Amino acid sequence: MPKFLVGNAPCSWGTLEFEGTGGEQIGFARMLDELAETGYTGTELGDWGYMPTDPAALSAELGSRSLAMLGAFVPVAMKDPTAHAAGAANALKTARLLAAVATSPAPYLVLADNNGTVPNRTQRAGRITPEDGLAADEWKTFAAGANLVARTVLEETGLRTVFHHHCAGYVETHDEIARLLELTDPKALGVVFDTGHYTYGSGGADAVAALDAFRERIWYVHLKDCQPDVAAQARANNWDYFEALRHGVFCELGQGTVDFPRLLRRLAAWDYQGYMLVEQDVLPGMGSPKESARRNREYLASIETNFTQPA
Repeated sequence: MPKFLVGNAPCSWGTLEFEGTGGEQIGFARMLDELAETGYTGTELGDWGYMPTDPAALSAELGSRSLAMLGAFVPVAMKDPTAHAAGAANALKTARLLAAVATSPAPYLVLADNNGTVPNRTQRAGRITPEDGLAADEWKTFAAGANLVARTVLEETGLRTVFHHHCAGYVETHDEIARLLELTDPKALGVVFDTGHYTYGSGGADAVAALDAFRERIWYVHLKDCQPDVAAQARANNWDYFEALRHGVFCELGQGTVDFPRLLRRLAAWDYQGYMLVEQDVLPGMGSPKESARRNREYLASIETNFTQPA
């Protein structure tokens, strides 16, 4: 019977990788305190420098709250071949810190495109068409960058890399996820399946059904919900990605369209052994992160039997 392991992340407290999003950032110590207080046992690193980057100091902060380090998000503009070397170096720096504070299960390097930097993809997030995507030669460049990062991290630290499909980047839709996985090394690069980004990025498609399509490459799971009315407004009004965030397109768990009981049953059938990480992407200053984290954890506790008890 699989164990129900649930973490949360700095992005649920408004700490996002995007620059210029405004608002006052909640400090890491308060974020970790609130994360632990609301019932989570793991976290991700957040932006480099948000938490301590000295391994001993970071281990002490995690240990004092009995938290596991689960991963770190590293964006790289992989369409641009001149960004690959620097991206791999940055990923390796981050992975070395992860490896130094690793417990069990081992953390992942969470690789992504440099989301939110290409105007067309940012403007059209949630309604991407094939015409908005990469050309064949651009896909080869993109995949080469992802392979370089993943192989470098694996060879130097022993940690595995998962790619984060993400709205406002070049890997958002179902077909784009499939194309990236087709072109990359299955031994070095997996996917972190994000239920909310998949739902919004694929126009409301069934995230649980998509698990089966990518099963062999899903090594890690992010739990995020998608509010259908906000998503529909975003498409109707041509909101960009950040406007959709401001309107709460990623809502509290159980308030959107993702069928989480069914998702847990599917993961249990796979004998999924890892963490599930709650993410409720909010911009700095939005909402009440601690109370949202508490409600999200209480919701998951209410449906936990779907994962922990035989069907």
